[in-house]
Amino acid sequence: MNFIEELRWRGMLNDMTPGTEEQLQKEITAGYIGFDPTAASLHIGNLATVMLLVHLQRAGHKPFALVGGATGMIGDPSGKAAEREFLSEETLRRNQDGIRQQLAKFLDFDSGANSAEMVNNYDWFKEISFLGFLREAGKHITVNYMMAKDSVKKRLETGISFTEFSYQLLQGYDFYWLYKNKNVRLQMGGSDQWGNITTGTELIRRKEGREEYQAFALTTPLVTKADGTKFGKSESGNVWLDPSLTSPYQFYQFWLNTTDADCPRLIRVFTLLSREEIEALEREHNEAPHLRILQKAIAKDVTSRIHSQAGYDLAVKASEVLFGKATLETLRSIQVDEFDIIFDGVPQTEVSADELADSKDITDLLSIASRGEVYASKGEARRAITQNAVSINKTKVADPAASADLEWLQGRYVLVSKGKKNHLLKKI
Repeated sequence: MNFIEELRWRGMLNDMTPGTEEQLQKEITAGYIGFDPTAASLHIGNLATVMLLVHLQRAGHKPFALVGGATGMIGDPSGKAAEREFLSEETLRRNQDGIRQQLAKFLDFDSGANSAEMVNNYDWFKEISFLGFLREAGKHITVNYMMAKDSVKKRLETGISFTEFSYQLLQGYDFYWLYKNKNVRLQMGGSDQWGNITTGTELIRRKEGREEYQAFALTTPLVTKADGTKFGKSESGNVWLDPSLTSPYQFYQFWLNTTDADCPRLIRVFTLLSREEIEALEREHNEAPHLRILQKAIAKDVTSRIHSQAGYDLAVKASEVLFGKATLETLRSIQVDEFDIIFDGVPQTEVSADELADSKDITDLLSIASRGEVYASKGEARRAITQNAVSINKTKVADPAASADLEWLQGRYVLVSKGKKNHLLKKI
């Protein structure tokens, strides 16, 4: 597999310095990407750069993931309108552990010569004094050079602190340290990181006293939607890789709800499907867009890798229950510990034994047990039933006087569906 060619056909190559492709063809090359540990989890906005490391390793090269334990205390000004708050060392270490666990789902940390490695720049910056850093790095990069970077120029209008101004020099020193101590020759990242990355290649060139570059830079385009807006946000904010922040069901649904126009790019960037597989799926999708073949293929590939096959299966089951044509048998297959996951966010009402005793028929149950949250009155519940608009456990109810002695799933749940809206009754 040729790394650069793989990126080209996937649309994942934005820019690279001269000599990069030749270096990668010449020998096993170590390359790295930096991750900002401002949260204990990565989000899908990080996945495009994670996939750079994945393809690098698949091509036989050695990936490094750098967690900015030191630079994370400062914050990268790229794309930011204001300075961020500092994080404690303890918080940064905890966030690093969370990111390491997530990266292990993508990278092989035990594959011999090209095993992935994770490093933390705090481990070398903690040993460097301020004066020592000025001597080691500051003297080699001019202020004029730093001021010319887009990440700095965009902040000059609103103001930028010396702390953030120095960020590119710190990131450049990361590259130099890895070059000297880990033989890392390539730094990669999103296209917005081009200025920071090339500061590293320039620092290495100047410190090594050579005219030609010994280190290389490569960037991938930022992933945007077809309408030009930023990709990676849901209505509730970031879509996280941590299931405690974004459930497997919510994660799966995010990909399932992408537009047809976005799918050709997303399936190339975020999945490991081959060119032939992708083109075949696109032909199938174009013949029957309503089946959402591309969306389902993306959702399956990414959700399975992030949340395991079991997590994907549960997400599919939840989707069938809430939006699809699930049957009573599907509901019966849901385990007790899965109910809370599947019905997270679905309106729920707890029902006592006394309330159930007062429910003489299904109309009583709908009006009393749901406390008016499904139907405001018995009359409204009765009309909905006669209009064929009510389902109990995915089975239509036609008789308003039908018995309220229902099957309680797992002994304590009843699912009431009003059209496409669901309401869960829980026996207490």
